Amino acid sequence: MPVLEHEHSADAIRRRLARGPRTSYLRDWVYGGIDGAITTFAIVAGAAGAGFSDRVALILGIANVVADGFSMAVGNYTSTKAEGDEYRRLRAIEERHIRLAPEGEAEEIRQIFAAKGFEGPDLERAVAVITADRRRWIDTMMTEEYGLPTEPRSPRRAAAATFVAFMLCGLVPLVPLIFGLTDPFATAIALTAAVFFVIGALKGIWATAPWWRSGVETLAVGLGAALLAFAIGYGIQAIL
Repeated sequence: MPVLEHEHSADAIRRRLARGPRTSYLRDWVYGGIDGAITTFAIVAGAAGAGFSDRVALILGIANVVADGFSMAVGNYTSTKAEGDEYRRLRAIEERHIRLAPEGEAEEIRQIFAAKGFEGPDLERAVAVITADRRRWIDTMMTEEYGLPTEPRSPRRAAAATFVAFMLCGLVPLVPLIFGLTDPFATAIALTAAVFFVIGALKGIWATAPWWRSGVETLAVGLGAALLAFAIGYGIQAIL
């Protein structure tokens, strides 16, 4: 018998809905983790292809983890903050329209719910209930007209998720160099491949595709980027 993700008793539903919708930062973790592993391993692969020493590869890798991780976090913070600014701008517009043209905004609610199959007294009752509360009215317009959630994502949490994931996954290709392991490039390939697969597999838990397929897809993308970096490094070294 299939297992349900949550209870459906009246009390359980009431408690779950009272907590409100949860904001997901999964994409920030996945984005930071994949980019951290790809870019750092690309540096290691490029250094290996160019014939650089392990010391040089380690220096370049650590500089990338810190600088690029911070840069990505700042970029994600800025973009997420811009999304929040846009959200607040649209919310202010809806609030002003409701204040200045309540009949028109009520008609928008009417047409939105008519498109969902409401009609007659049921439609008018739905419009009356929604427009009776200003916050509920605006929340409905934000969701139905603009396709936005009722609350914007936190820029700080998004940036922190990206930075932490980038640092954790970005350091993995450098582990063989840090500890001076034998054949560090081959070990870095194995460790980084494992990171790619794990990230993809974990991502697959929230996706419709099987976890192993998601893991293989992420592994292929990551190793493709690393192979390209190795080829570029090797080619430039051969030319020079």
